[in-house]
Amino acid sequence: MARPARSKAAPKASPPPSTAVTSNAESKPKSKSNGVVPRKRTAAAAAAASAPPAKKPVPKSRSKKAATTNVPLSPKDDTPENDMEVDADAEPSAASDRDSDTAERPAKKAKVARPLLDDAEPKKYVAPIPKARNIKVVRERSTTKMDVFVFGKGDMCELGLGPESKARTVTRPRLNPFLPTDTVGVVQVAVGGMHTAVLTHDGKILTWGVNDQNALGRNTSWEAPEVDIDKADADNSDSDDDDDAQINPLESTPGPVEGLPDEVNIVSIACSDSLTLAITDTGFVYAWGTFRCSDGILGFSEDQRIAIHPFLLPNLKNIVEISAGVDHILALSNTGTVFAWGNGQQYQLGRRVIERTRMNGLVPREFGLKKIVAVGAGSYHSFAVDANGRVWAWGLNQYGQCGIDLEGKTGEDGVAVPKPTIVKSLAKYKIVQITGGEHHSAAVTDDGKLLTWGRLDANQLGIKLEDLKSEFTVYDEHGKPRFITEPTIVPNLPSISKVACGTHHNIAIDAYGKAYSWGFGENFQVGQGPAGEDILVPTLIDNTATRNERLTFAGCGGQFSVVAGQPAVPKESLTLNGKDNQANGAK
Repeated sequence: MARPARSKAAPKASPPPSTAVTSNAESKPKSKSNGVVPRKRTAAAAAAASAPPAKKPVPKSRSKKAATTNVPLSPKDDTPENDMEVDADAEPSAASDRDSDTAERPAKKAKVARPLLDDAEPKKYVAPIPKARNIKVVRERSTTKMDVFVFGKGDMCELGLGPESKARTVTRPRLNPFLPTDTVGVVQVAVGGMHTAVLTHDGKILTWGVNDQNALGRNTSWEAPEVDIDKADADNSDSDDDDDAQINPLESTPGPVEGLPDEVNIVSIACSDSLTLAITDTGFVYAWGTFRCSDGILGFSEDQRIAIHPFLLPNLKNIVEISAGVDHILALSNTGTVFAWGNGQQYQLGRRVIERTRMNGLVPREFGLKKIVAVGAGSYHSFAVDANGRVWAWGLNQYGQCGIDLEGKTGEDGVAVPKPTIVKSLAKYKIVQITGGEHHSAAVTDDGKLLTWGRLDANQLGIKLEDLKSEFTVYDEHGKPRFITEPTIVPNLPSISKVACGTHHNIAIDAYGKAYSWGFGENFQVGQGPAGEDILVPTLIDNTATRNERLTFAGCGGQFSVVAGQPAVPKESLTLNGKDNQANGAK
């Protein structure tokens, strides 16, 4: 599909669709402490820095927020007593002793003041260690080390390639040089809207990307050095590329999360737009960052606006799996119980959240579903699969992304499924994985079929229009198809084992470790090369970096993607029905 010429300067977004969701945009002052020559950041939920045309889903824009290095725990009280960084064991000063000696008081043994060293380091924050009776291990950490490949647009440090890399945009998968398997040894990857976290073989967490609300869990304050603008303009007079702009070296390079206790054993991680979470082997959960809503920052908890360090979440135990939407979290325990918390404005928490008491949604709360074996989250909607194979859905449903047709109301702005409801159209399948993007969803069956449904006007579903079932397709006033409510099998694919959904693009991994991408591709997040075009149907990601890899992970952010895996077995074994596993036009 033809597109208007794209500018490499600040992108221009087309008018957003009139939905309750896409109004989640906010402009804030730009901060110098995070480091870049002034730049514009987009909300990860909305994805692309360069939005699709008006008839396609339009990413929300969000200006770079002010740095939050010294954010108090409570928005109402930022006195030192309530600041996590206060050293409660500090000795009183000599001056305070002299002042207090002026008043009459009983004789005391003289105190000896300790010298204060100018170069003494402040006491570092360390999160508390979980304490409970009969703590048992409920999950183990993977031991399989992976190569990590990144691609897409990385002008906000999303690719983690470091400040020296000239490639702010990577059109095909590129190996991240900071994560070698022999030393770092990544065993899990989690992708948020504009940041990424990896878990190493020895339980360390490394993060990179946007740190506006401390989603990276570490201090990335940095002052950009002064630049001679006249000289820079002269040096780049023949180029309109902004790749030479300085970026924060701390945000753009993988670095360790600060404040997790050495005694805990982290076995799994997850990322939302502005939050990162870590699960211990005993099922406790640490988190840092914050949640956002349509008014801006909602908060981390009822008494914390932003968690600048890892915080041990109360009321959660025996957690084995976490799935994150844009600003809500689903946590599954080893007993099949689901907890939900975060922003509930679109009913994605499975319970009603009244506007005047919306902070109550920040408390992890169990709700009615029992014997759940898997959970999955879209941007603003949620799924759960129970032990009987039934799929439940709730949350925003204006494009049928829940797979439920609400008696003709689907398609109206802001329409939602208010509580967990069985998706009857999935009853004939055994679902092993389910997830979603902003307005579409995808699921994998036990026999390797890939199902998609929801919004399709940016090719999110990977299905040609002529292959859609007309009885389940909803058209706009111009007669163009907008979305389908019925989960539909994506044709011409080998057996699929995993799928990941970005805002408007997707990546699926097949049983042979090959990756296929489709959907909105203007920011190269589909990894199909320099054309930067939308991909209509699942197409093999084929380049020299990944050709000999057996991929086992895919994650999709707003305008970038990550895949990971191990060196593949010999090519002759990577065949399907005697033919090389090259599909849908790959070369």
